[in-house]
Amino acid sequence: MDDLSAYDYHLPPELIAARPAAVRDEARLLVVDRRTGSIAHRTIRDLPSLLKRGDRLVLNDTRVLPARLFGIRVGTGGRWEGLYLGCDDRGDWRMLSQTRGKLQAGEIILIPVPRTASNAATHDEERPLKLVLREKGDEGIWRAQPMIEASPLELLDRFGTMPLPPYIRRLATEEDAQRYQTTFAKVPGAVAAPTAGLHFTPELLAACRERGIEQTHVTLHVGIGTFRPISVERLSEHRMHAEWCDLSAEAAEAINRTRQCGGRIIAVGTTSVRTLESAAADGSIAEWRGETNLFIRPPYEFRVVDCLLTNFHLPKSTLLVLVSAFADRDLIREAYATAIAERYRFYSYGDAMLVV
Repeated sequence: MDDLSAYDYHLPPELIAARPAAVRDEARLLVVDRRTGSIAHRTIRDLPSLLKRGDRLVLNDTRVLPARLFGIRVGTGGRWEGLYLGCDDRGDWRMLSQTRGKLQAGEIILIPVPRTASNAATHDEERPLKLVLREKGDEGIWRAQPMIEASPLELLDRFGTMPLPPYIRRLATEEDAQRYQTTFAKVPGAVAAPTAGLHFTPELLAACRERGIEQTHVTLHVGIGTFRPISVERLSEHRMHAEWCDLSAEAAEAINRTRQCGGRIIAVGTTSVRTLESAAADGSIAEWRGETNLFIRPPYEFRVVDCLLTNFHLPKSTLLVLVSAFADRDLIREAYATAIAERYRFYSYGDAMLVV
């Protein structure tokens, strides 16, 4: 099915989760069986009992950067908002920039330290970050130069906030610094969370291990390619932005061992799916590192992934298309309709779905 309209649905706005569940593993879980077409209602805490001894969870250990920045345009005094996307070989930042009016090359942005409860006493003593916008490139991405000698990670930790998705219509809080990050996050580089992983607590992971369910980490730094909307009507014409991912030799060996022993590969999140399937492009799993622009859409033949744990995704998004490629599109439409009727919470801070 190549028509974008086939992946549309209506979501009542009140079902968009604006804040995380009180406890990570209290989220609801819709269990969808591809073979029987059955749909059942469970919770994330039931996950160990829903999987089998010898199965392997594959989790994305990317760490979300505090990549959202707020500043003032020198000269006009206008408000500015930016999203850090990465750094080039020259040390310049690649950024999305947003303001009223038109930005000009050479403009200077002053970015103060965000005020929080923990830094309120020293907030006014901190010097702002001076950022010079050098030039605007393809798809509205700016090249910018920070005027402080420090690494991007150091500067973002001081001046940035968590980059909550735009449908969460509030500013990030100190709570989001913890909750919009998986408990196993390790490798910094993402500008959005691998949201299916947000449900896992150390206790839930331990419960899985106790039942003989193994765990392996991969890395995909979630970028704008994952959450930018599809702007064409034919899926075959859409081009994904590249995102960096890594499958280590150790991870590849563990995945191959599980498959040889008859265990299932349970991808936690669409980013884990894309990492595994990118690494297995030639049909085999081996160490792989690089950028992927893989757009998974029907009819796609999955080479590695047997089951998928994922959150509910936006209409007409590449993520919903991927899930519809993994299971029958009509079954996924039925699952989403069921989740809406049962008042599940949607999107990044929402509930989850397990497709087996």
